Amino acid sequence: MMDKLSNLPSAIADIVRNEDSVVLGACLEGNIPFCATYELIRQGKRNLTMIAPISDASTDMLIGAGCVAGLTGAWVGNVSGGLGHNYRRAAEKSMPHPIRIHDYSNFTLAAALMAGAYGIPYMPVRSILGSDILASNPEFKQTTNPFTAEHEPVVLVPPLKADVAILPVQRSDRAGNCHLWGSSGVTTEAAIGAARIIVVADEIVEAEIIASDPSRVPFPGWQVSAVCQVPAGCHPSPMAGRWRRDNAFLNDYHLRSREVEGFQAWLKEWVFDVPDHAAYRAKLGERLDALQIKGWAPSAPVNYASE
Repeated sequence: MMDKLSNLPSAIADIVRNEDSVVLGACLEGNIPFCATYELIRQGKRNLTMIAPISDASTDMLIGAGCVAGLTGAWVGNVSGGLGHNYRRAAEKSMPHPIRIHDYSNFTLAAALMAGAYGIPYMPVRSILGSDILASNPEFKQTTNPFTAEHEPVVLVPPLKADVAILPVQRSDRAGNCHLWGSSGVTTEAAIGAARIIVVADEIVEAEIIASDPSRVPFPGWQVSAVCQVPAGCHPSPMAGRWRRDNAFLNDYHLRSREVEGFQAWLKEWVFDVPDHAAYRAKLGERLDALQIKGWAPSAPVNYASE
């Protein structure tokens, strides 16, 4: 198998291009690769379109840093704090510059990623009927269900594929075959539809470990462009069995980003003055140690024997 192990700065420099559409994590609140968020900012990537199934404060940081030209998603902000201040400034005041906003609900975003992953021309949904999303996003088409006599209304959601999906997992081998457990959100759909995948692995393991439990493999390794070992790369978001959510860190970000000057000071402290993820972890120090999940609650074993 091909060895795809890389360091994160090199992987982002080589794989993420200006004007790409990018998924940063696809598990909603968990498994968000903030390490990649910081690196995209450090490298000055521009005109990105973020595909954001929640993404906690990650997309808000990228908007404030001037990296984002467009947003395809349902919501941007700090899950525990409210709507992102950088997102609001961009939407309402074009600060630091205007962004294109393609409104989705979380469910229609999942439907669009599924359609993109499996080559479906559209996904029919009912959940946004009567909502303002139909008015704000002209890509959705309302029609009627031809299979019912009542011709009930349905909305057709077009397929969505990302140029790059950056996806954290608990463990991966060097070829990109990986294990993900806990809430997976739309990870499989985002990955299968993406043109390029960067795996951010908390741990690198031998291929035999991944092969021992194929049910935990969310997408095939041959689709992966690069594998990066980044312990706690999802901080401050949680990762099942590995890391708890750093609520204090996110609340501090939300308070400091309320004003542009506060955000710029935060950005200098936590991104530009920290050269890489190793330095970021060192800066967190004992705070990160306290967030590490030290309990052990393994699942029941399964049997894959064929004879």
